[in-house]
Amino acid sequence: MNSLWPLTAIDTAAVRNVIGIDGGGARSPEIMADAAHAILSRPARDCTGNFFIDEEVLLAQGVTDLSIYAHDPQAPLMADFFLPDDVVHRSSVRLLGLY
Repeated sequence: MNSLWPLTAIDTAAVRNVIGIDGGGARSPEIMADAAHAILSRPARDCTGNFFIDEEVLLAQGVTDLSIYAHDPQAPLMADFFLPDDVVHRSSVRLLGLY
């Protein structure tokens, strides 16, 4: 079994209501779908017991332009609330904290 977690806030109705953002600083849900597809396309025998971060999965797949997922490409991205600090620090982009 694997798990997949977003690096940034994801622009969903729940995030807009609970956190109170208008979508700026968040990425579209498509980033999670594309990362999940990349993981599910791997041979199950070789890919199990992992905790994946969406951005890291896509970068490993050769995706170089993650701005296509940004709700507002000019807004700084907000880190997801439940990420360990080491994941935030190794990110390829500067992230704002949600807390």
